[in-house]
Amino acid sequence: MTNAHAARDIDTSKPHSARMYDYYLGGKDHFEVDKQAAEAVSNVFTGVFVAARENRGFMHRATRVLAREHGIRQWLDIGTGIPTEPNLHQVAQSVVPEARVVYADNDPLVLKYAERLMRSTRQGRTAYVQADVNDPETLLNSPEVAEILDFDKPIALSLNALLHFVTDEQDPYGIVDRLLSVLPSGSALAISHVTPDFAPEIWEKVTAIYDEAGTPVKVRTKEEVARFFTGLDLLDPGVSVGWRWRPDPVTEEWSEDEAPTDAKVSLWTGVGIKP
Repeated sequence: MTNAHAARDIDTSKPHSARMYDYYLGGKDHFEVDKQAAEAVSNVFTGVFVAARENRGFMHRATRVLAREHGIRQWLDIGTGIPTEPNLHQVAQSVVPEARVVYADNDPLVLKYAERLMRSTRQGRTAYVQADVNDPETLLNSPEVAEILDFDKPIALSLNALLHFVTDEQDPYGIVDRLLSVLPSGSALAISHVTPDFAPEIWEKVTAIYDEAGTPVKVRTKEEVARFFTGLDLLDPGVSVGWRWRPDPVTEEWSEDEAPTDAKVSLWTGVGIKP
């Protein structure tokens, strides 16, 4: 079985960013080494749990906006992470049941739980491919992508909480340009990206924790994140802190510790449409 093979490939000797993110979200699909690293981050950046929650909230809102207002029916979600419901396809298919979604991630643990990503509506389709954003050619040429996505129709490229794990040496702008180059007019790019803009000293310490764990991180300024949208038509309100991007009406009361602020969230987000 593929999943059994994936389980054997899981390295539990060092923390992994996807499993640390699962811990931030209150999930159970992580190991002690991930918990320890995540708690080291939370000791430095106490807002990390709020940031993780607001990152998910942005993904949900951006997906609904693209489905309802821009006619998007297809998504390529790279850096999927460990499934946490509602997943992107569940959000999209709640608006348009025929939505098609391809998930991609390079963590074997995500593959182990990929069946959670396959529970599509009867009208829609979902698939999972184990692939690395640093190798866009292999990802784009995968059978799963070819089978599920129609590149003659608009596709939303979802890169949530991913690009800060792509260092400058790995050419993140070139990777995004390559992925966008094969998408037709009317396609979209949705990004959330960690920034040091509100608390540079804290993010210097957080970056060091990830670097020490073997996961290099490159946090970027608003101007650097905006550069990913070059040539695209940014949707209002432009590049914004995650919790300020088209927020839903407040439906619950947050405690002081849980309430979002720019410094706690520390994520630039945006959605652009390809002309």
